Amino acid sequence: MQDTFYYEVRTPENYDESKKYPMLVAFHGIGHNESFTWNTFEELTDEFIVVGVRGHMDYNNGYAFYYLEGFGKPDMESFDDCMEKLPAFVEELIEEYPVDKDHVYLGGFSQGAILSNTLALLLGDKISGIVSMNGYVPDFLEERYGVKDVGHLDVFLSDGRDDEIFPPHVGGRNEEYFKEKGANVIYTTYDTAHTIGDENKADAVKWLRSKI
Repeated sequence: MQDTFYYEVRTPENYDESKKYPMLVAFHGIGHNESFTWNTFEELTDEFIVVGVRGHMDYNNGYAFYYLEGFGKPDMESFDDCMEKLPAFVEELIEEYPVDKDHVYLGGFSQGAILSNTLALLLGDKISGIVSMNGYVPDFLEERYGVKDVGHLDVFLSDGRDDEIFPPHVGGRNEEYFKEKGANVIYTTYDTAHTIGDENKADAVKWLRSKI
């Protein structure tokens, strides 16, 4: 699996493979790396199997899962390539570890949030919930790939009041979209720009803990 995407895994203390654990798979934003996971979700390693995934494409001093033609406009060749690889990769992670399949979560910031949104819609009931921070739902998903039912899905959406890339009206559309699909949505705008503040991190961790 490391041949497809490099990833790091952290497990709870006294990890026992005969038990089942909730899993969080986390994706960083463009130009960053898997350290995003530990900066944001490290507290959860007491309860969750946490997987930090690195994008498979070089971008500036970091990595990307796909390239961009502009803000909010993926390069479709690289996006399609990612969608050919990433859903199967997530499914393999779920099978490789002792996972409680009723508690599988995705989390991400910016490009990672877009991936969390997308994968939840493509993988359906294999994903229990998502933490989607400062991203959006691509408007081509249904036509290009088809989407699954997400009436079961728990969604934590957040963004920044001063986010210059994906301002709060984008978050409002995300909330509307998931609610129309029947998902259970919490949406909060924080006093930040295109970043994750301490309050946002704390709320995301608290929300995930409340689900197990």
